[in-house]
This record gives sequence, structure tokens and C-alpha cells, in this order.
Amino acid sequence: MKEKREKRLNSEFRKEIYEILKYKVKSPYLTEMFGITEVVATNDLKYAKVYVSVFSTNAEKKARTFAAICDSAKFVRSEMSKTMHIRTVPELNFILDNSEEYGQKIENILNTITYSDDGEEK
Repeated sequence: MKEKREKRLNSEFRKEIYEILKYKVKSPYLTEMFGITEVVATNDLKYAKVYVSVFSTNAEKKARTFAAICDSAKFVRSEMSKTMHIRTVPELNFILDNSEEYGQKIENILNTITYSDDGEEK
């Protein structure tokens, strides 16, 4: 039962954090598209790791967008405390999630492998 509650809370945190970052944070550096891929809160809800994917081909803009997200952590937490009806809102630790890029890199490598008719790699 406890595990189900944790999953539900993490999912609600993910949705709420995204909504606040998207619509309430007024930073000129939030220029690139981003997504909250996962939230993992501790059992006591004091801390939460928030995995963020920033979708950009420009590394500088990607870094600026992620920095703006990190800088808004206290604001996001205070907004969450206003909208969510829970006793403790966790301290947010944003982590850049590069799994999409890594997966794309692996897919590109696999696409370059060609096989001959007899099944041997070329």
C-alpha cells in the first residue's frame, strides 16, 4: 500500500512541477522545450530528485534553460505548497536527464550496422 502511495505522489509531483515551471516561472532563460521525466521523493518527503530533459540542439541554450530551472527550485516548492494538500513538500534537487540523447546515440549506432545476405556483419 505504501509503495502505491509513493508512486502516486511522485506522479503528482511530476505533473505539478511541470505546470509551475511552464506557466508560473517567468524567466527569460526558459527558452528551450523541456520535460520532467521522473520524480523520486524520499519516504519522509523531505527531498525529491527531479529528472529534467531539455530538448535543444544548442548546448549553450540547453545549459541556460537547465540553470534557470535549478534557480527556480525554491519558487516551485513554495507554489507546490500552495496548491498541493500535503503536510510536507520536498526540497527539490533538479538533475539533468540525458537518457533521451543516449538512446538516440545508441539507435544511430545500431542503424549504421549492415548485414550481408548470409547474416554476416559488414
